[in-house]
Amino acid sequence: MSNSNIISTSPNANIDVEALQLTTQQTAKLFYLETKFEWLKSIRNPAFALPATLFPAIFYLFFGVLMNQHDPQAATFLLCTYGTFGVIGPALFSFGAGLAVERGQGWLDIKETSPMPASAQIVSRLFVSMGFSVIVLLTLGVVAFGLAGVSLSLLQILMLSGILIIGGLPFCLLGLTLGLFLKAESAPAVVNVIYLPLSFLSGLWIPITMLPDYLQSFAQFLPPYHLSQLALKVVGQDAGGSLIQHLLILVLFSALFFASAMLAFNKKSV
Repeated sequence: MSNSNIISTSPNANIDVEALQLTTQQTAKLFYLETKFEWLKSIRNPAFALPATLFPAIFYLFFGVLMNQHDPQAATFLLCTYGTFGVIGPALFSFGAGLAVERGQGWLDIKETSPMPASAQIVSRLFVSMGFSVIVLLTLGVVAFGLAGVSLSLLQILMLSGILIIGGLPFCLLGLTLGLFLKAESAPAVVNVIYLPLSFLSGLWIPITMLPDYLQSFAQFLPPYHLSQLALKVVGQDAGGSLIQHLLILVLFSALFFASAMLAFNKKSV
């Protein structure tokens, strides 16, 4: 009797497994398509793509090459700080300004009524932000190794790239919060007001030691400073502080930004 039950239920079990596999494949395809079209939309938007990919390299060319007087050590330092500056921009603008504009145009409401998982919007923007971070680091690398005399080992290049690309996550969460709170008309300006002073005060444009003492102390409370210090540790030019300390502070900021994003999302849903 037990054997007959097993035989009778086996076809249903096979159907369930096939249905589950089909559902998983369909979900993966939705994530892939959303990421693909989010990427195409972003890369074809010159107002976003050009500043995101070229501004860090232009700033680095000016400060790390033209004003550097052939100092490879200073150029290496600035490669880390401008690399940090470069990966933060796509994270903030893709999630912050981009999300706010789409929300104002009603696109988010349309997507919420579709069968696409809500998380696909977030995951797609995360991958797009990481993709732009890779482009930023490649352009910086061309200038640094080709014109500034920077010399790093392959291991250092991989470590530096990995830290900066993954380190953009807290700023994606900050951008998500801004994108859910801000109105479409004000979002780009507000993101710029946050992005540029935050970068300067964190020592990403000029070495933190060139700032007044009180600003150097204030930088300890800013997440870009800690990400840049992780990057500078790779080349042995950080200002001190343990690796664990910098990581914990970035994780803490990530948790705070995530909580604020969920608050903004729940407020929008009410």
